[in-house]
Amino acid sequence: MMKLNNKLKLNLQPKLILNLLLNVVVFMPFSITFAQTTLISKSNNQNQQIKAKIKAELLESKNMSVKLYRITQNGKYGFIDQTGEVVIPAQFDLAWGFVDGLAQIKLGDKYGYIDTTGKRVISPKYPLSFAFTNGLALVVIDYKYGFINSSGKVVVQPQFDEALAFRNGLAAVQINDKWGYIDFTGKIVIKPQFEVAYHFYDGLAAVQIDGKWGYINAAGQVVIPPQFESTLRFSDGLAAVQMSDKYGYINQSGKFAIKPQFNDAWEFIEGLAAVQVGQKWGFVNANGKMIIPPQYDKTTSFSQGLAAVKVNDKYGFIDKSGKW
Repeated sequence: MMKLNNKLKLNLQPKLILNLLLNVVVFMPFSITFAQTTLISKSNNQNQQIKAKIKAELLESKNMSVKLYRITQNGKYGFIDQTGEVVIPAQFDLAWGFVDGLAQIKLGDKYGYIDTTGKRVISPKYPLSFAFTNGLALVVIDYKYGFINSSGKVVVQPQFDEALAFRNGLAAVQINDKWGYIDFTGKIVIKPQFEVAYHFYDGLAAVQIDGKWGYINAAGQVVIPPQFESTLRFSDGLAAVQMSDKYGYINQSGKFAIKPQFNDAWEFIEGLAAVQVGQKWGFVNANGKMIIPPQYDKTTSFSQGLAAVKVNDKYGFIDKSGKW
C-alpha cells in the first residue's frame, strides 16, 4: 500500500513518476490481510444469516459493480467479496485492484489480467503492465511501451521509450528524450517537445520546459508559462505549485489564488487540501482559510469525509471539522 504522506511531485524523474503513479492508482482498494479475513470468516449462525442477506441484496442489485478486495495468504494474493468470502483464492505473486472489471496480476516475472471470477483473460506475458484506463492498458513489449485493449489485442504498437496511461483521451509518450501526446489510435497530436509531460486534468497538463514547470491545453498551447519549481495537477480548479521553497495554489489563469506560504502542499480533494506549516500538517479550503490547524505529523487526503492522521506514533481519523 502507498505510504502516508507519499505525495507524487511532478519534478520526479519520469520513470519514477511512471512506476509510482500508474501503479499506485490501482492499489487504492483496501488490502486485507489473511488474519483479518480469518476473523471475518469466523462467525456464528446470526452472522452467517447476515452475510447471506447481504449477498442476496448484492445479487439483486444488478446495476451494482462488483467490489472485490485484496487479501494476502502465505505470500500470495487473492480477493474476497464484501461479505468476507474468498472469491478468488490467493495464488498470485502480486495483484492490484479491479478497474473496469479487470485486475493486474503477476506470476513469476510476467504480468497479465484476470476478471472478477479469477479467469486469466489476458495471460501473464508482459515484463511490465499497468491498469486499464479509458479501455486501454499500457504494456511493455520488447522494451517499448504500447497499448492493448481488454481482449489483449495491441491497438497502439509498442514504439515509445516511456509512456503514461490515457487520461481524457490523450496519453503522454516519450520519443527520443522528448515528451508529447498521442490519441487512442496512436497518432501524435501534440509533437514531442517537452522535457517531461503529464496527464491532462481539468483540461490542462503540467509540462517541463527548460527545467521549469507550466501548463498546456489540449491543443498543445502553453497557457501558463513555465515558472514553477514543481507542480501538481489541477483539482477543484486549483493546482499546488512551488516557487523557491514555498508552495501555494494557482487558478487556471495562472494567478495565485493562495499565495506561496506552505512548506508542502497537496491537491484539493473533497474541498480541502493538506498543507504543511513547519513540521505539522493541517487543511485549507479553496479560499486559503486554515480550516483544520497544522497539528498532525502525517496525513492523508480526505476520502468519504474522513482523513487518516498521525499524532506521535498513533493514527486515527478526523472529519472535515477536525473532530476525531
